[in-house]
Amino acid sequence: MRIEAERLLERSRDADPLFQATSFWAAARDAILADLDRHGIGNFRNEGASLSYFVPTYGAPGNALGPEQMDALAEIASKSLPKQRALIESWFSGAAHALSDYRAFAAAVRDTPAARLFGFSDCRVGNPRELFTFDGRDYSRSALNYLMGLALLSKHADLDTCRTFLEIGGGFGTLGHVLTSCWPDTHRYIDVDIPPTCLFADYYLEHACRAVPLLSSVDAAETGRLSVDELPRLACLPNWKIADLDGTVDVFVNFISFQEMEPDVVSNYLAHVTRLSPKWILLRNMREGKQRRSETNPAGVVDPITIDFYSTELTGYELVDTDTTLFGHRTSDGFHSDVLILRRT
Repeated sequence: MRIEAERLLERSRDADPLFQATSFWAAARDAILADLDRHGIGNFRNEGASLSYFVPTYGAPGNALGPEQMDALAEIASKSLPKQRALIESWFSGAAHALSDYRAFAAAVRDTPAARLFGFSDCRVGNPRELFTFDGRDYSRSALNYLMGLALLSKHADLDTCRTFLEIGGGFGTLGHVLTSCWPDTHRYIDVDIPPTCLFADYYLEHACRAVPLLSSVDAAETGRLSVDELPRLACLPNWKIADLDGTVDVFVNFISFQEMEPDVVSNYLAHVTRLSPKWILLRNMREGKQRRSETNPAGVVDPITIDFYSTELTGYELVDTDTTLFGHRTSDGFHSDVLILRRT
């Protein structure tokens, strides 16, 4: 896997500077590559830098509690609050949060055409640190993030007719697994991402969706121009290949990763997205923008992306819905992760 990563990184250096990793993701890239050297890829949903960058969790580290803090809470629950032990454990394990998200998703799609989203159940590819079982199906935080976004989109769009989804920064490819599970004969998923992250999507989708044809990012890097209509139902492209993509898509998705980039980089991506004329755009973005980079916060950004940026860049689209409370997330310290639905005018 490291050989493929180096090959893609070498190719990426010849791409337009706007396709180079920004400061946030340059640091992530180095940490992820080091993990690949130490552990390989088979355990990427369980340990290492991936948990901090593209494998979200409800429990640690996503809950911002370290091992010592978790142990201390477990001890308190065990010794001092035995009757509240299950309640406390469900909080710091993330089970309570996961159930809350599942209930929002399930209530939104039950008894609607979007109920076919119940056809998805997560898998153990990548040895996930956590999976939660509800109504006989398994869910990760990544999956529930997407399912809640699709639930909101389904209130405005017919998901049965939204057959081609393009995503930039798709992490390890969860959305592709959701779409091909729920629409096994019709829907296409195209994931555009930087190396080495795109290799994790290659790996996950190849193993999670074994019966579905896949174009890997390694193979896509060696091709010329690409037609949307001629791609297999799963396609992972190294990020600069979006410039070689022709055709149209039904839905464009970006969940969280744009907020980790700089405005000129996002503007370049959106120029290619609008060239592909999606009917719908599904975004998740921090309302306040990601924290700025500083000496004490090297993982921040120079210039945060906010909703005003999208209204300026996406002039051919109108905002038709935005939500935080049901389908997004509001943090305890006052930040708002909004889900946005935009429609082409």
